[in-house]
Amino acid sequence: MADRLVTMRDGRKLGLTVFGDPAVERVVVLCHPAPGAGGFDPDPPVTSSWGVHVVTVDRPGYGSSSPLPDFQRGSVGLWADDLAEYLELVIEQARETGRTPLHKLGVVGWGTGGRTALALAAKHPGLIDRVALVATPAPDREVPWVPRPFKDLAADLSRMTVPESKRRLQQWLGEQGPGGIDQIARGAADQALLERPGLRNRAERMLQHAYEQGNVGLADDLLASVEEDWGFDLDAVTAPTLLVYGSKDRIVPSAHGRWYRRRLRNASPRLAVLPRAGHMVIAPAWERILQHVDPQHGARSDV
Repeated sequence: MADRLVTMRDGRKLGLTVFGDPAVERVVVLCHPAPGAGGFDPDPPVTSSWGVHVVTVDRPGYGSSSPLPDFQRGSVGLWADDLAEYLELVIEQARETGRTPLHKLGVVGWGTGGRTALALAAKHPGLIDRVALVATPAPDREVPWVPRPFKDLAADLSRMTVPESKRRLQQWLGEQGPGGIDQIARGAADQALLERPGLRNRAERMLQHAYEQGNVGLADDLLASVEEDWGFDLDAVTAPTLLVYGSKDRIVPSAHGRWYRRRLRNASPRLAVLPRAGHMVIAPAWERILQHVDPQHGARSDV
């Protein structure tokens, strides 16, 4: 379960989990993949020694966060606006209470969570000063990666109303059955990474938390992913951006990172491809990621 619930202006609840040092000024937001939920720490020893406060938020329908109403379509922009509303509240509370002041924050997006991170940086540049994308897919029309069965389903969804498309997606996901850790860890490289102490348990807990309300959160994520218009322009991302991919990733290979490197011209993108790493690359790359999004602490960034 999330550490706490925050009530949004529209009455929805957002579940949040934090780790690291809550007393420090620097905050880093970690956007989870799909499926996934907040509360996943990629490398606890690195996090605890870095001097950073990491915030993870369940997207609607995942974990402890309220699902969207049946009539409302989710979007990458909406996920980012939810985060911005919460972060602005935290900053204002810090000012009012005289606690350690918060300024701009860093954001990390893993998998499809990277799109949320980009949307947050593009739509709310006053909040974000550094971005890291980890194994984040490019649009399928640019770098094909979406499995054919889902492409066929997406064509049907485009002709349905929002409530109908949500019900159809949830039915389809139920027919696929639970994928467990294999949904995000495929191939020998990922299986080897999961032998790291505690990593498999942390990843499995993240997935269990994601499905606490069934597959409603994943359905909304997938419905948002079929939209070609993400609701923001990549040129609006100006915060320095690190792109992290695994050379052995069987879900989102490094070609996606090269696409982002070409498109994020205003963000001075740097691409890091880790050898022998798969889609779970966030774990072995966590120190390098923190070097980028929180260069004031820990070791000096070399990427």
